[in-house]
Amino acid sequence: MRVVIGVLALQGAVSEHLKMVTACGVTARPVKTEADLKNLDGLIIPGGESTTIRKLLVREQMFEPLKTLVQQGFPVFGTCAGLVLLAQPDLLNGLNGTVVRNGFGRQRESFETELTVKGWSKPYHGVFIRAPYLSAVQKPAEALVTLDNGRIVAAQQDHVLVTAFHPELTGDERFHRYFIEKMVVGEGK
Repeated sequence: MRVVIGVLALQGAVSEHLKMVTACGVTARPVKTEADLKNLDGLIIPGGESTTIRKLLVREQMFEPLKTLVQQGFPVFGTCAGLVLLAQPDLLNGLNGTVVRNGFGRQRESFETELTVKGWSKPYHGVFIRAPYLSAVQKPAEALVTLDNGRIVAAQQDHVLVTAFHPELTGDERFHRYFIEKMVVGEGK
Protein backbone atom coordinates (compact mmCIF):
# COMPACT_ATOMS: atom_id res chain seq x y z
CA MET A 1 0.00 0.00 0.00
CA ARG A 2 1.43 3.37 -1.05
CA VAL A 3 0.79 6.03 1.60
CA VAL A 4 1.07 9.74 0.75
CA ILE A 5 1.27 12.30 3.54
CA GLY A 6 1.01 15.98 2.69
CA VAL A 7 2.67 18.75 4.66
CA LEU A 8 0.93 22.12 4.51
CA ALA A 9 3.63 24.27 2.93
CA LEU A 10 2.43 27.80 3.64
CA GLN A 11 4.58 28.53 6.71
CA GLY A 12 6.66 26.70 9.30
CA ALA A 13 9.10 23.78 9.38
CA VAL A 14 7.88 22.21 6.14
CA SER A 15 11.15 20.61 5.02
CA GLU A 16 11.73 19.11 8.48
CA HIS A 17 8.28 17.46 8.45
CA LEU A 18 8.83 16.20 4.90
CA LYS A 19 12.12 14.58 6.00
CA MET A 20 10.48 12.94 9.02
CA VAL A 21 7.64 11.52 6.91
CA THR A 22 10.11 10.19 4.34
CA ALA A 23 12.18 8.63 7.15
CA CYS A 24 9.02 6.77 8.19
CA GLY A 25 9.04 5.03 4.80
CA VAL A 26 6.09 6.76 3.16
CA THR A 27 5.76 9.38 0.44
CA ALA A 28 5.80 13.01 1.56
CA ARG A 29 4.44 15.86 -0.52
CA PRO A 30 4.23 19.63 0.08
CA VAL A 31 0.71 21.07 -0.06
CA LYS A 32 0.43 24.65 -1.35
CA THR A 33 -2.90 24.70 -3.20
CA GLU A 34 -6.38 23.22 -2.93
CA ALA A 35 -5.48 20.82 -5.77
CA ASP A 36 -2.58 19.51 -3.65
CA LEU A 37 -5.10 18.26 -1.06
CA LYS A 38 -6.26 15.58 -3.48
CA ASN A 39 -4.89 12.03 -3.40
CA LEU A 40 -3.47 12.32 0.11
CA ASP A 41 -3.85 9.80 2.91
CA GLY A 42 -3.11 12.34 5.65
CA LEU A 43 -1.92 15.90 6.23
CA ILE A 44 0.48 17.58 8.66
CA ILE A 45 -0.11 21.21 9.64
CA PRO A 46 3.23 22.53 10.91
CA GLY A 47 3.94 25.23 13.44
CA GLY A 48 4.25 28.87 12.57
CA GLU A 49 1.77 31.60 13.43
CA SER A 50 -1.82 30.34 13.45
CA THR A 51 -3.40 33.65 12.39
CA THR A 52 -1.01 33.92 9.44
CA ILE A 53 -1.57 30.29 8.43
CA ARG A 54 -5.35 30.83 8.56
CA LYS A 55 -5.04 33.96 6.38
CA LEU A 56 -2.88 32.07 3.89
CA LEU A 57 -5.37 29.16 3.84
CA VAL A 58 -8.16 31.64 3.07
CA ARG A 59 -6.09 33.44 0.42
CA GLU A 60 -5.23 30.17 -1.31
CA GLN A 61 -8.91 29.08 -1.07
CA MET A 62 -7.91 26.08 1.05
CA PHE A 63 -9.56 26.91 4.39
CA GLU A 64 -13.08 25.62 3.66
CA PRO A 65 -11.92 22.51 1.73
CA LEU A 66 -9.52 21.63 4.57
CA LYS A 67 -12.18 22.22 7.22
CA THR A 68 -14.54 19.94 5.27
CA LEU A 69 -11.87 17.22 5.09
CA VAL A 70 -11.28 17.44 8.85
CA GLN A 71 -15.02 17.20 9.53
CA GLN A 72 -15.25 14.16 7.22
CA GLY A 73 -12.62 12.23 9.19
CA PHE A 74 -9.49 12.93 7.14
CA PRO A 75 -6.33 12.19 9.22
CA VAL A 76 -4.55 15.40 10.25
CA PHE A 77 -1.55 15.99 12.54
CA GLY A 78 -1.09 19.54 13.82
CA THR A 79 2.04 20.75 15.60
CA CYS A 80 2.15 24.01 17.61
CA ALA A 81 0.14 26.44 15.41
CA GLY A 82 -1.45 23.37 13.82
CA LEU A 83 -2.80 22.48 17.29
CA VAL A 84 -4.37 25.95 17.54
CA LEU A 85 -5.99 25.65 14.10
CA LEU A 86 -7.36 22.16 14.81
CA ALA A 87 -8.65 22.75 18.33
CA GLN A 88 -10.40 26.09 17.95
CA PRO A 89 -14.10 25.70 17.09
CA ASP A 90 -14.07 28.81 14.88
CA LEU A 91 -11.18 27.42 12.83
CA LEU A 92 -10.82 23.74 11.73
CA ASN A 93 -12.69 22.35 14.76
CA GLY A 94 -11.11 18.89 14.72
CA LEU A 95 -10.42 18.36 18.42
CA ASN A 96 -12.57 19.10 21.47
CA GLY A 97 -10.22 21.11 23.61
CA THR A 98 -9.61 24.53 25.11
CA VAL A 99 -6.53 26.21 23.62
CA VAL A 100 -4.26 28.68 25.36
CA ARG A 101 -2.25 30.42 22.64
CA ASN A 102 1.39 31.28 23.46
CA GLY A 103 0.67 29.51 26.73
CA PHE A 104 4.26 29.37 27.90
CA GLY A 105 5.11 32.98 27.06
CA ARG A 106 7.09 34.69 24.38
CA GLN A 107 9.97 33.40 22.25
CA ARG A 108 12.48 33.82 25.10
CA GLU A 109 10.44 31.41 27.25
CA SER A 110 10.90 28.60 24.71
CA PHE A 111 12.29 25.42 26.27
CA GLU A 112 13.03 21.72 25.86
CA THR A 113 12.03 18.93 28.25
CA GLU A 114 11.55 15.18 28.49
CA LEU A 115 7.92 14.10 28.14
CA THR A 116 6.06 11.04 29.33
CA VAL A 117 3.76 9.89 26.53
CA LYS A 118 0.77 7.71 27.41
CA GLY A 119 1.55 4.12 26.36
CA TRP A 120 5.22 4.73 25.46
CA SER A 121 8.03 3.13 27.45
CA LYS A 122 10.71 5.75 26.71
CA PRO A 123 10.43 9.53 27.28
CA TYR A 124 10.11 11.85 24.29
CA HIS A 125 12.22 15.01 23.97
CA GLY A 126 9.84 17.95 23.49
CA VAL A 127 10.92 21.20 21.83
CA PHE A 128 8.56 24.05 22.78
CA ILE A 129 8.82 27.29 20.81
CA ARG A 130 6.29 29.98 21.76
CA ALA A 131 4.00 27.05 22.27
CA PRO A 132 0.29 26.81 22.97
CA TYR A 133 -1.24 24.19 25.23
CA LEU A 134 -4.64 22.71 25.93
CA SER A 135 -6.07 23.58 29.35
CA ALA A 136 -8.68 20.83 28.93
CA VAL A 137 -9.94 18.25 26.44
CA GLN A 138 -13.44 16.84 26.23
CA LYS A 139 -14.45 13.41 24.95
CA PRO A 140 -13.88 11.95 22.49
CA ALA A 141 -10.52 13.79 22.69
CA GLU A 142 -7.87 12.18 24.88
CA ALA A 143 -4.72 13.68 26.40
CA LEU A 144 -1.50 11.87 25.42
CA VAL A 145 0.96 14.12 27.28
CA THR A 146 0.15 16.22 30.34
CA LEU A 147 2.82 18.24 32.11
CA ASP A 148 3.10 18.24 35.92
CA ASN A 149 1.26 21.58 36.01
CA GLY A 150 -1.76 20.05 34.22
CA ARG A 151 -1.10 21.59 30.81
CA ILE A 152 -1.97 19.17 28.01
CA VAL A 153 0.68 19.28 25.27
CA ALA A 154 -0.36 16.32 23.09
CA ALA A 155 -3.80 14.91 22.40
CA GLN A 156 -5.77 12.94 19.87
CA GLN A 157 -9.36 12.64 18.79
CA ASP A 158 -10.32 10.00 16.27
CA HIS A 159 -8.37 11.02 13.14
CA VAL A 160 -6.73 14.15 14.61
CA LEU A 161 -3.38 14.27 16.46
CA VAL A 162 -1.96 17.47 17.95
CA THR A 163 1.24 18.43 19.75
CA ALA A 164 2.14 21.78 21.31
CA PHE A 165 5.79 20.99 20.66
CA HIS A 166 7.80 20.41 17.49
CA PRO A 167 8.53 16.69 16.90
CA GLU A 168 10.02 17.52 13.50
CA LEU A 169 12.97 19.21 15.24
CA THR A 170 14.02 16.21 17.34
CA GLY A 171 15.12 13.47 14.94
CA ASP A 172 12.77 11.16 16.88
CA GLU A 173 10.19 9.79 14.42
CA ARG A 174 7.80 8.31 16.99
CA PHE A 175 5.04 10.94 16.73
CA HIS A 176 5.14 10.90 12.93
CA ARG A 177 5.07 7.07 12.97
CA TYR A 178 2.20 7.12 15.48
CA PHE A 179 0.20 9.40 13.18
CA ILE A 180 0.91 7.29 10.09
CA GLU A 181 0.48 3.87 11.69
CA LYS A 182 -2.49 4.57 14.00
CA MET A 183 -4.43 7.30 12.26
CA VAL A 184 -3.66 6.99 8.56
CA VAL A 185 -3.28 3.25 7.89
CA GLY A 186 -4.50 1.81 11.19
CA GLU A 187 -7.33 1.91 13.64
CA GLY A 188 -7.94 5.67 13.64
CA LYS A 189 -9.07 5.82 10.02
